[in-house]
Amino acid sequence: MKYKDYYETLGVKRDATEAEIKSAYRKLARKYHPDVNKTKEAEEKFKEINEAYEVLGDKQKRQRYDSLGSGWQGGADYTPPPGFEHFNFGGGQGGSYQFNFNGQDMGGFSDFFSSLFGDMMGAGASSRNSRGGFSGFDFGDFGDMGQQAYSRQTYTNPRSSRTASAKKSEDLDITKTLNVTAKDLFSDTPITVRFNDMRKCTQCPGGGGYCSACGGTGIINENKSIKVKLPKEIKEGQRVRLKGEGKTDAYGQKGDLYLVITPKDPEYEIKGSDLTKEVEITPPEAVLGCKKDIETLHGTIGIKIPPMTSSGKTLRLKNLGLPKKSGGYGNLNAKVKIVLPAKLSQKQIDLYKQLL
Repeated sequence: MKYKDYYETLGVKRDATEAEIKSAYRKLARKYHPDVNKTKEAEEKFKEINEAYEVLGDKQKRQRYDSLGSGWQGGADYTPPPGFEHFNFGGGQGGSYQFNFNGQDMGGFSDFFSSLFGDMMGAGASSRNSRGGFSGFDFGDFGDMGQQAYSRQTYTNPRSSRTASAKKSEDLDITKTLNVTAKDLFSDTPITVRFNDMRKCTQCPGGGGYCSACGGTGIINENKSIKVKLPKEIKEGQRVRLKGEGKTDAYGQKGDLYLVITPKDPEYEIKGSDLTKEVEITPPEAVLGCKKDIETLHGTIGIKIPPMTSSGKTLRLKNLGLPKKSGGYGNLNAKVKIVLPAKLSQKQIDLYKQLL
């Protein structure tokens, strides 16, 4: 048989960390997944990278693989070293490991893999591999597409399904950007967040059969509406966690919904509990001073612009901003902007000439 260089398959160095290996695997899995790439070459490549990650993503299997030594060259003829010759992959209590996507058989592992790890995938796996069965490959590693594929994954070892259901995957979590206005942050009432939720059907495996939940597609697509109470003095980039509002897997486990706050207001610049708003005045008003009525979140107020005010000058209006955690309100900064009238009479133009 031919030696397989799993490090080369994933495009990583032999001393790569677990994180580097997982990252490389995710990128390749997305690229060659059968639901995305329909070529025959992609199908073979997908099997190869999953076999490579099954080994390198598992500490015990990687250690056994590395024991072959660094002198092996990719593609060289290979004979199992002493202690590896009599492992049987498939059959017996361990069952066979096959992969099926949309009814298309993806085949099992290679003979090279079988010769090294058949015993670890068989009946004795429970004492040597706490993760059980096919430990390295996790459809959740590549997001929504993986969750869909997970429903089409088939293998006969029951320990794997129990292990998968025993832990909540972070890939069940959803992260959304939430644009909020000053008015949203000012109000004490919860705001309504609407988003589209796409998840795998737990009632059927898909494939076109009758299903009252998804219509046989295997995917449930629905618009969700959730009420969210925003904390006071929330900052840009801060996350709000809504427990149990994420995706749901085949075992009924639910992830969380994370809302990343992005202040977005056409009228105000938001910074913590403080607000900044532009106040437009004309050149004569800037020179002579004036009074202006401005709209705030607390109602309409009158402010006095002092004489000889330059554009960009900021007037601080206390307690007219957003609510604070400690009580009270932040400030509203009125930023002066000098603007020209839309039209000027000839007399006004002549006066400007005299000033010039």
